[in-house]
Amino acid sequence: MAESDVVFSSKLKYDGIFSFKDLYKFCYDWLSQEPGLTVVEGKYAEKVKGTIKDIDVEWEGVKKLSDYFQFTAKVKFKINAMSQVEINQGTSKISTNKGSIEIAIKGIIVRDYEGKFEVTPTKKMWRSIYEKFVIPQRIKAVEEKISGDCDEFLSQTKAFLDLEGKK
Repeated sequence: MAESDVVFSSKLKYDGIFSFKDLYKFCYDWLSQEPGLTVVEGKYAEKVKGTIKDIDVEWEGVKKLSDYFQFTAKVKFKINAMSQVEINQGTSKISTNKGSIEIAIKGIIVRDYEGKFEVTPTKKMWRSIYEKFVIPQRIKAVEEKISGDCDEFLSQTKAFLDLEGKK
C-alpha cells in the first residue's frame, strides 16, 4: 500500500459578498490549470432554510508527479447562511450572494502510489533505504512544491474573494 503524508493543511475564512457560482468556477479552474490536478467532486450538499442555504462541497484532486510521487489535494468548502442579495454595480443592479465561507485544503504527498515496493517484505525494506539515503532531497523538493501549490491556491482564492466583495 502506498504511503501518504499530509504536508500542508490550512484554511481561510471569509464573511461578506461573493458570487458562489464564480467562486466555484474560479477554484475548480485554478486547481485544474495551475497545478494541473484532475479534480473530482466527492460531495455536494445543500440545506435550505427559507431563503438561506448552507452548502458543503468536497473535492479531491490528483496529479502524478513522477513514477514514484503523486500529489493529492483535498478541498472542503463550507458556506453558511448564504442568501441572494442585489448590489449596485455602476448604474445597474446585479444579483449575487452574501454569507460566510470557510475553505480548507490539505496537500498530501503519496509515495509509491502504484505499490511497486509493497510486493514483498524485502522490497519494503529497499523502499525505506531508497527514501532515506537515495532520494531525501527529492522528497523534500516534492513536499515544498505541494505546500507551495496549496498555499498559492488559498492566496489566490482570498484575493478573488476580496475583489468580489469590493464590487
